[in-house]
Amino acid sequence: MHEVLKMEWGGEYSLDSSNLDCLLNILPGELEFQQILSDLDEKIKKNTSSIEQCLKDLQSEVNEIYTNEILQSTTDCLQWLNNCSFSSLRPSSTHHGELMEFLRTLQSLLKNEQNQEEMILHFLLDLSSQCGVSFPCTPSGTSFELTSSLHAIEDDSTMDVKSLWDDVRLHLRRFLVNRLQSQEETNTNALQQQREFKTQCIQQLLFLYPESEVLTKYQNMQNKLVSDLLQNCILSSCGETNFDKVVHGYQSSVPTLCTMIKEDLYILSGTIDPSSSLKFINETYLDTITEEMTVLLERLCELQFKENALHIVKANKISKKHRGTVHAVASQEYHKKGRNFCLTLYQLKCLSQLIKLFLLMEEKIDELSAEILFVPSFTEKNKNVQGVLKKASGELLIGETRANETSVLPEQLLQVEEPILLNFGWRNAFKDLSSSVAHCITIAIEDFSTKILQHEQKEEFSAAGCAMSLVNNQQMRESCRAVQQEEQPKRIAKFCSDIMEELDTLLPLALACRDDSLQEIRANFVEACSKVATAVLARLEEKSKDVPSKAPLQDLYAALSTAIYVFQHFTMYNNLMRETSKKPLFLVPVQQYQEFINVLQFQVTNYCVRVCATSILQDAESHHWDDCKAFYEGERCSFSVQMWHYFCCALHRDLWTILPPKTAQEILTDVLEQSLAILSSRYCQACPSYKRTPQIRIDIAAILMSTEDMLWSVCSSVQEFLNPHEDRDLKIYKIHSHCNSLLSVLAILTSPLKNLYETFLNNSDEQLPQDFSKVFYHPLHWLFCIPSSCSSLPKTPSAREMAAQGQLKLLLSQPYCNLNLLLETLLHHDCLLVKILLRSSRNEVLNHDEQCSLLEQINNKQPALIETIFTVLSYCTLSPKSLGIAFETYMEKEQLWNCLYNMTVSSCGELEPEVIRCLKLTLINSVKGIVKQIISLMHSWEATENYGMYQHKQIVPESLLKTVPKEWNYTPREMKRKESGKCFTRLAAQAVSIVISKLPTVIACLPPPVKYFFFLAERKMSRNFAELKKAGLLVWNLIVIICRIFEDGNTAELLTGATLDRWSKEKLSLVRVCLESIMGKQKSGPKQVTQKVIQSIEQQRPNWIESQLLKARKLSADCASLTVEGATLEEGGIALGFTEQKINMMVLDICHKPGGSEYLRQIYHIIWLNEEYLKEQLSCENFSEDGVTSSQCLPLTLMGREEQPVFNPFQVYRQSCVKVFNQSTITEWNWDWSNLLPSYLGLNQMTFRVLLAHRWEMKEGADLEDEEKVMVEHLKNVYLTQSTPTSEDKEE
Repeated sequence: MHEVLKMEWGGEYSLDSSNLDCLLNILPGELEFQQILSDLDEKIKKNTSSIEQCLKDLQSEVNEIYTNEILQSTTDCLQWLNNCSFSSLRPSSTHHGELMEFLRTLQSLLKNEQNQEEMILHFLLDLSSQCGVSFPCTPSGTSFELTSSLHAIEDDSTMDVKSLWDDVRLHLRRFLVNRLQSQEETNTNALQQQREFKTQCIQQLLFLYPESEVLTKYQNMQNKLVSDLLQNCILSSCGETNFDKVVHGYQSSVPTLCTMIKEDLYILSGTIDPSSSLKFINETYLDTITEEMTVLLERLCELQFKENALHIVKANKISKKHRGTVHAVASQEYHKKGRNFCLTLYQLKCLSQLIKLFLLMEEKIDELSAEILFVPSFTEKNKNVQGVLKKASGELLIGETRANETSVLPEQLLQVEEPILLNFGWRNAFKDLSSSVAHCITIAIEDFSTKILQHEQKEEFSAAGCAMSLVNNQQMRESCRAVQQEEQPKRIAKFCSDIMEELDTLLPLALACRDDSLQEIRANFVEACSKVATAVLARLEEKSKDVPSKAPLQDLYAALSTAIYVFQHFTMYNNLMRETSKKPLFLVPVQQYQEFINVLQFQVTNYCVRVCATSILQDAESHHWDDCKAFYEGERCSFSVQMWHYFCCALHRDLWTILPPKTAQEILTDVLEQSLAILSSRYCQACPSYKRTPQIRIDIAAILMSTEDMLWSVCSSVQEFLNPHEDRDLKIYKIHSHCNSLLSVLAILTSPLKNLYETFLNNSDEQLPQDFSKVFYHPLHWLFCIPSSCSSLPKTPSAREMAAQGQLKLLLSQPYCNLNLLLETLLHHDCLLVKILLRSSRNEVLNHDEQCSLLEQINNKQPALIETIFTVLSYCTLSPKSLGIAFETYMEKEQLWNCLYNMTVSSCGELEPEVIRCLKLTLINSVKGIVKQIISLMHSWEATENYGMYQHKQIVPESLLKTVPKEWNYTPREMKRKESGKCFTRLAAQAVSIVISKLPTVIACLPPPVKYFFFLAERKMSRNFAELKKAGLLVWNLIVIICRIFEDGNTAELLTGATLDRWSKEKLSLVRVCLESIMGKQKSGPKQVTQKVIQSIEQQRPNWIESQLLKARKLSADCASLTVEGATLEEGGIALGFTEQKINMMVLDICHKPGGSEYLRQIYHIIWLNEEYLKEQLSCENFSEDGVTSSQCLPLTLMGREEQPVFNPFQVYRQSCVKVFNQSTITEWNWDWSNLLPSYLGLNQMTFRVLLAHRWEMKEGADLEDEEKVMVEHLKNVYLTQSTPTSEDKEE
């Protein structure tokens, strides 16, 4: 064939692909999907038309050459391509003498002149592709290791040609092999270039020799590299070989091996089929590693066995006779295959580390093969694939028989080639060690666990009465990261942490088990762990029984937290081993710990409630209600109420610092609810005297204020706080019910008699008020009667949105960083908290001493607050307005809109604000695919047309050109270049068309918040800017970014990993000029070459550029318009319409993005460090961003403050005096009885009568004035002297 099969340009070039990698980073909407699918459909149609045109050209060419075989259609052409043998395409009509002269010239050039190999290789490839000459690719007949150059000359002319060709390709083969071997020693920084170079060398070798020979030679090379690497890693350490050296050696070599395997998978995936690639990886790497590991472990076993035998000899050296027996026994056992010897705990740890390395390597290779070759994993190799069988020829056989295949014998159907899969047999290297490891692992686990438990017991006896020794568990080990943060214990017993740490170290020994050879190790590990679990559980039970007689209450919390920690560990062990074991292995320990946890949690709750009921709330002095003397003159609450508050604060602190957050909230909720039930019952029965009535009012007010302070901690969501449901949130609902009961006691028992009388009687009516009915009480009713809580709550109990202060208080009251609540707080009230953070960090724009280049900005790994907020909000695809709303005021105050409008080519490298830099990096990432495609186009153009760095390689000597047989009709590349004067224009036109055609898809793949941000910016544009940017601000900036990348070669190389020579950079600069001319950004008039490029595109497809720009503009505007329309349906802001499900979806999406969860935690930490400052800003009345300024700079470091080591009651007392138990504030409260009492008209009559009877005025002999006596008598007659109970009383 005279030309290489390629897709021709048909207006918009078909050589491109869609930005599907960008699509995976967002949740596209309907418009985005339509654009992406239409783009794909358009590409498929164009590629189809290009392929059809190529087939038609091929059909006509074949019909011209082979007149005896006429192809009628493109289908016949495809069938002909499939059946033809390319080795016999050109008839052997070339004159023998011409062929010999040509080959002798090649041979002479290679022998007599230096550095001609690369030129000759490209020349031969050019001959093959341009002229259709098929050079023989037969086996060499001699192994690659031979160095002889010429075969024996024979009389037959064919043998003479073969000998010359063998000599030429042998010389070229040596050159390519030397290049491959030397490439291994080059700098590893340019991995992409090295990979492309080696791929090219392999492909050139495949041009000269059969695939089997090339792969064999390359496999031998890589085999030697792997063996040398493994041996050097072990031998590099001084001293004798031991387990420690082996581990350190493989720790340094395994990453290198994974890199080599990844490189070879990429190289082979472009040259040979997946099955051959997997076979190569198996034989070259995996088998070699297994062999080296087997030899190494055998050597270690031999040394260890001799060392054990020597210890036995020394121990028995008193008896010479016995010593001889030992030598005989040792000699016999040494030759046994499964000899046993003792391994220390340290040696077991080394083996475990080694196995962990192989497990990680196996997982990494599995991922690489699936990613690069799309093949099944190690674990899938035993799965049966039914219905489809694969023959050796590659043809598929469907399980159903066909009518025309009845002649196929059943034996032939059964001859199916099994697919080649990865087979890493590293476990076989440990078979000889398995019995020794299985025996020693039981002894080692029992030994260290016994020692740790004995040491802990000694410490307990030496420090009697002290609390259990605890350690932090904030940094969960890698194996425990599957546990959610809300379920992770914070502090656990030190002895248990030490034991579980040792078990984690030995765990890989059990995880290695996949066949019968290592079953004994796993069985012994499981058995030993079960014994340890039982021993630890017994110790925790002893600890829990010592509370409170011998140990403090904190030991009970610590025992519960430790039990949860062990339970989670064994559950994790069970899940990890479930892949290789069908039955649960730790069923009994897991059940035992689950039962113990339930019992202990009940014990903790029950003990705390009993303490409140029997000790704290037993206050004879304070609760002497019929005392005629006032309690501290009515200026303070009861001692019991104050101590109950202190106890709850101490319990809150202990639970928050020791237990898992979820368990801590459950216990605190239970204790609060049950203690409130006790308080409600007792105060409902109180019959205070006149002097003690104010005390009832103060006590209940203090209880309600303390409960309100605790309520923020026990509620984990806004919905749970504002709308507790009896079925969903029963405990919270009960807390509200008890508080409403206490408030009813306060209202009926302590309100002025006149207000009560006027509310419940009409002064003249002797009948019960008609308002007595079943009236619904909102659970939050009591909260809105406490003046101190109103600032954090919504305006009414039925409101759906919480105040900003309440949202912040709820977030910071949680025992952990609740990401859902954090995101809801950030989006709450039109991102009010984010606006305060941005306003307070206005000085945090980039303020470096030196100018930052774009390269440094991309590599910046320490995000500032603005970058963190920008990234999180740009990830919120379900809240597209949030980014624009949060930054709108900030952009205006900092006068940054102009920076966005003037994001020209010259300003891209200048110092710029952080938010502009973030926007620019987002746009850079979105156009990265376009830049890669353009640079790939440049490289392919260089390779095929011999420009740039390829130009010097194709200077073919005239002496060689003269010997090319005339029948081949070869045209030198230099002449072709001279004949083709439009090539540069065509290249630039193709590149510009790719950029313009990609713009709609790029915009479709951008995050919706970023698109809305540019939509918002366009609305603020002045007329001058709008005139320049008719295509839209987003399209304008995308093209400006592409121009900036093409202008700066370093940035282009950084983004693509490619190396650009001077020719490529010049052509990229030409593309940049064309794009600037299209956007009207060129300062001077368009150059002649630019006009030619644009004209060539317009000639192919008139008005296509303008239509593509309008299409991109419309897509951007339509997406933003839909965002605005959807947002206007939500009442009162962007956060009001979010349900918990939507918030949860956004949090999951953010956490799956790069650095998403870390960004959220960084924002949370900054909010936590500046809690008081943010509360002060939020509490400002009539909040106005213009009127409130911040003088305090936010600390942006992630260094947390130290928590208090112990509970300090004096500090709690000082805080409560200000916030909760401010006695003067309580006594000075002006209760609005006229509004409070009517809300109790719907109170149950029985309850009202009981509370009314407990008033001091209702007692016999009460000192009353005449008017009061009339009102009391009237109330008694109506409510307390009814002869017949009402139907409601009967129900009660």
